[in-house]
Amino acid sequence: MEDNLKIAKNYNPKEFEDRLYETWINKKYFTPEVDESKKPYTIMMPPPNITGHLHMGHALDNTLQDILIRWKRMSGYEALWLPGTDHASIATEVKVENELISQGYDKKEMGREAFLEKVWEWSDKYRARIKGQLTKLGVSADWTRESFTMDENLNKAVREVFVRLYNKGLIYQGNRIINWCPKCMTAISDAEIEYSEKAGHFWHIKYPVKDSNEEFIIATTRPETMLGDVAVAVNPEDDRYKHLIGKTLILPLVNKEIPIIADDYVDKEFGTGCVKITPAHDPNDFAVGERHNLPKIVVMNEDGTMNSLAGKYEGMDRYDARREIVKDLEEMGFLVKIEDHTHNVGTHDRCSTVVEPLLSKQWFVKMQPLADPAIDAVRSGKVNFVPDRFSKIYFNWMENIQDWCISRQLWWGHRIPVWYCKDCNELTVQNETPDKCSKCGSQNIEQDNDVLDTWFSSALWPFSTLGWPDKTEDLKYFYPTNTLVTGYDIIFFWVARMVFSGIEQLGEIPFEHVLVHGLVRDSEGRKMSKSLGNGIDPLEIIDEYGADALRFTLATGNSPGNDMRFYMERVEASRNFANKIWNASRFVLMNIDESIVEEYKDNAKDFRNSADKWILSKFNTVVREVEENLEKFEIGIAAGKVNDFIWSELCDWYIELVKPRLYGEERSTKAAVYDTIMHVLKGSLKLLHPFMPFITEEIYTNITNEETITTSQWPVYSDDLTFTDDVKAMEYVISAIKVLRNVRAEMNVPNSRKASIMVIPSSDEAKNAFEEGKAYFEKLASASEVVFIAKSEVPNDAVSAIIEGGELYMPLDDLVDKEKEIERLTKEKEKLEKEVERVNKKLSNQGFVSKAPEAVIAEEKDKQKKYQEMLDKVLERLNSYRG
Repeated sequence: MEDNLKIAKNYNPKEFEDRLYETWINKKYFTPEVDESKKPYTIMMPPPNITGHLHMGHALDNTLQDILIRWKRMSGYEALWLPGTDHASIATEVKVENELISQGYDKKEMGREAFLEKVWEWSDKYRARIKGQLTKLGVSADWTRESFTMDENLNKAVREVFVRLYNKGLIYQGNRIINWCPKCMTAISDAEIEYSEKAGHFWHIKYPVKDSNEEFIIATTRPETMLGDVAVAVNPEDDRYKHLIGKTLILPLVNKEIPIIADDYVDKEFGTGCVKITPAHDPNDFAVGERHNLPKIVVMNEDGTMNSLAGKYEGMDRYDARREIVKDLEEMGFLVKIEDHTHNVGTHDRCSTVVEPLLSKQWFVKMQPLADPAIDAVRSGKVNFVPDRFSKIYFNWMENIQDWCISRQLWWGHRIPVWYCKDCNELTVQNETPDKCSKCGSQNIEQDNDVLDTWFSSALWPFSTLGWPDKTEDLKYFYPTNTLVTGYDIIFFWVARMVFSGIEQLGEIPFEHVLVHGLVRDSEGRKMSKSLGNGIDPLEIIDEYGADALRFTLATGNSPGNDMRFYMERVEASRNFANKIWNASRFVLMNIDESIVEEYKDNAKDFRNSADKWILSKFNTVVREVEENLEKFEIGIAAGKVNDFIWSELCDWYIELVKPRLYGEERSTKAAVYDTIMHVLKGSLKLLHPFMPFITEEIYTNITNEETITTSQWPVYSDDLTFTDDVKAMEYVISAIKVLRNVRAEMNVPNSRKASIMVIPSSDEAKNAFEEGKAYFEKLASASEVVFIAKSEVPNDAVSAIIEGGELYMPLDDLVDKEKEIERLTKEKEKLEKEVERVNKKLSNQGFVSKAPEAVIAEEKDKQKKYQEMLDKVLERLNSYRG
């Protein structure tokens, strides 16, 4: 019969994972339709950047989304999981430019159009690669709706939003402090800056007060910016400087007068209580400068060299200028001291260049009018963070929001839809490319060279992908979406921007729930990185263990908002779990007689016994609990419960409990087992499917006549499958068997040695349970017989155990050869006594205790406790044998 099984003898995911995925796509199981008779459920895939391989963080993020979408699809929703990729303007441009440099090409010599052709080639290649990687993971995304942030319809949405915000006065062009990369020569976002502790200095510099013997001592970490100082600020309540407010200082090296101003920004307890103000090179100084109407002097070029306003330092790199300035300050007597200082230094994550705060003319979005409704959406509960603690990060950023710099000095990206008239200087801002100036009619117009920040287009992702600004059927049906799954590191860079964009453009929130997950770290808790060499390629794991094992490892190791450690041992455990399911399913198929199934198809349920009702009830309970866990996004807990039920209740207990009936001759009881085990097995595969889609599909389609498990009905809790009395009866039996097994294991009794089991039940209910379960004791606890006795009939020489429902006794002679056991235990006693003596001697040695590290001493104390406990047990056993 085994040779005729449809399920292969050995579990080998390579034999079916790719085949099944191709079938799913061909059958369009993941392509929902607009169906007003059904509820939609929508998740937008956070679009990965087209800059290379997906990493373990992507694997976690997409596994969680796939679990949710498969669950909802099986629950009867029109479930849309829309996939796509992000053009990642600066990251991609850097990658392509570096590749071209290695080939001997220069971006500027190529020109914009030729360079963009190369970027599109890169884009096509890596988008295909990313899709291939995601399909290996088994994501049930609707690839017919796949989107790319540079698609024409998404570009149309970007232009529409820019024009709307501009016309509303929420987009403006202005000179403000931005993050500037001197190497890439562009403004960058906060998300593209990596901070690390670096050794530096505080240079303490004298600033003389004009016409006075007094002087200010200013400490700075960037002496080169002092060339752009326009004031020195003190706290208005600082008594040390009140008399000097309004006077002027002489700026060293530059030899010009700058005012002493009062501003609450200055912390009078920090340092000397006075701060140099350089509005063009520091964001805090810029704000002070705005309040006091101070000039803004830029002393640095965009490439990080000093400009003409830097005087004798013109043309020097910023760090060369720093060294010269410090040297000159020292020679002229202005340098007071140099103090070592470790501080956070921000570098561009793409080229590792130190970022320069710089005054620059850029395009900005006025944020406060957009932030307020977005704050209200979370406060009112329309948008919910899971876990809720992450709403604090959201509020902290949104309530202290600054205007958003959206222009980038790049070629790859959404070009800003602004045209400048060279004749009358008029700006034309519109969706379509104009052919003439909107004011004077001149055709001498030129489009802004800059592109928009990548986050500008990704902020529109929940609705631009559905066809907005066109009023499509998809947009009407699938928006607002339901759940966003993302990491905690981009809550303000992306999540917040999607919230305010959705509310501003459509008047509705973009999603109801934001499920926040943590990072996947290595087994030591370190962040995976190239520099540490501890990264793990998801594709390599899939190749060796299968996608299901990787997915289940990520699911069971995850709890909302928390980082997880990745252990290869857990991947192996997940694969073992898959193997367990595979073998159990094969066993079921091997032992089902279709003629009996047909004979009892209408009344098999009538022949169920307590074991059948117990497993049905336990399965019913896990159905309810898993549903509740998934509703609360407790995905790891849900996965653990499915694992525990299948491994323990179904495989280790029910299948073992019913083997005598399966191997027996009674056709009616076999029918009851078949009916029960198929109901539970099919339902268990459905519960497991969102977590392990491939193995569940392969087994399910081979044990049923159904085409697929992906669109099968999700199990539903039923009061009709709750058998309280039978569950209690079986729990009596199972707990007793567990106790008996433990006793035999502790005494090293082999399974082949049978023992009589004497029971003193605590109630008639328990006695009935043990009576019905006699066969289980014989099969699973190596019982030679099960007899009920009174307390007075307990033999003197018996091993006892207290269980739920009564007391158990086993004659000692049935379990062991007493003389041999005494001999063995005596040797064990002597061995343990030596260990106890050794560790006691060590801990009583004052030389050891005074010199050894605390951890070593603690370890020895743990050994002392362990060996003593083991010795006590051996002595107890010996005493019982000797009487």
